[in-house]
Amino acid sequence: MAVPPDVLRAAVELYLELHTHPEPSGAEERTAARLADWLRADGYRVHTGLGGHGVAGVLRRGTGPTVLLRAELDALPVTERTGLPYASEVPGVMHACGHDLHLAALAGAARLLARATAGWRGTVVVVGQPAEETLTGARALLGDGLYERCGVPDTVLAQHAAPLPAGTVAHAGGAVLAGSRTLEAVLHGSGGHGGTPHLTVDPVVAAAAAVLRLQAVVSRETAPAEQAVLTVGRLRAGELANVVPDRAELALSLRAFGEETLDRMAAATRRVLRAESDASGCPRPPEITEVGRSPALVPDAALTAAVRGAHADVLGAGRVLEWQPATATEDFPWFGPAGAALHGGEHVRLAYWMLGTVPAARWRAALAPGGEPLPSNHSPAFAPDVRTALPTGVRALELAARHALGAGPAPGAGPAPGAASDPAALAGQQGGLGPGRRS
Repeated sequence: MAVPPDVLRAAVELYLELHTHPEPSGAEERTAARLADWLRADGYRVHTGLGGHGVAGVLRRGTGPTVLLRAELDALPVTERTGLPYASEVPGVMHACGHDLHLAALAGAARLLARATAGWRGTVVVVGQPAEETLTGARALLGDGLYERCGVPDTVLAQHAAPLPAGTVAHAGGAVLAGSRTLEAVLHGSGGHGGTPHLTVDPVVAAAAAVLRLQAVVSRETAPAEQAVLTVGRLRAGELANVVPDRAELALSLRAFGEETLDRMAAATRRVLRAESDASGCPRPPEITEVGRSPALVPDAALTAAVRGAHADVLGAGRVLEWQPATATEDFPWFGPAGAALHGGEHVRLAYWMLGTVPAARWRAALAPGGEPLPSNHSPAFAPDVRTALPTGVRALELAARHALGAGPAPGAGPAPGAASDPAALAGQQGGLGPGRRS
């Protein structure tokens, strides 16, 4: 059963508005207000200002399970280069990871659940989370009493844009995404004139040496069988060519699937930074701060199998794919058992799947010999096939919510007539809102 035209039209309009007016982490005021207005119009009791600009809408309908549906509000500090007619109008900011798509799908699913006056009982909680990109928003929401205000959920659901054919979803048999640590460091030097470097202690040299030495944390200190990634995403120092600065700043991302591995990588990173600081004769030790962390995302196995089955029954088995663990990361795990110390919800179950967004023509071109690789999430060229991906995202989230509430699919739901039975056939369908390319 297709998404009703009026719901889909409104969700598309919301998507276009969000994409055109993105807001970075911690500044999602307009985006949050738009979601809050949508939920109020559908009869949800709305809480705002949670953990920053977080929004939670609550719809109670008798006794039954509590199911939380979550999407993210924030965009990235990336300059858009998609050529879309609805490209970002905010300089240096764009929805390069699909959070606008997630939020529009969440809004559509929330509206369908609100309209379904029969067929389910319980409580639906719809959450717009701020600051996911900085891996701080989930804990901020929980620390601000999200579960105390809305109830500890039995189930929490979410989905994420992925480089798969638009119209598909993908589930993992175990871990979906890696855990992470985010560190920031300052190496201290003694600044001076570029013409008299012997009278200075150059933190740029120390930082450069540290960046090179840190590569061995994965290549020489981590077992080849372990998936691990260490990225120095920022190195900033100085202003002028003829001035040796007195500090160099680094930002580092560590990713792996085990907490022990992450702890070991973090300890090695600190050791390397301190050693290079000492080797350069820096006047004082480096400042190293952990600014974000997230556990590996491992959804509940039984719930994942059930949601996967619900997706296959309605979307069509050929549209439900396998997902291999990826070293991307996000803070969704805190809503479940990993965050029990924050919210007391030891038995909260999580389900999380990937939502395909690659336009059909772009997918076929990438598969062809010598085809151009697909741009990744966080790319300036990120452009989902909204016409295909958005209705799939709405239905996937609604179906998962109905299952978690103990209800079956809405009356009349089932695989669309002529639904593609395999991804290759699906990729042959028409798609796209304008000249979009997909990550």
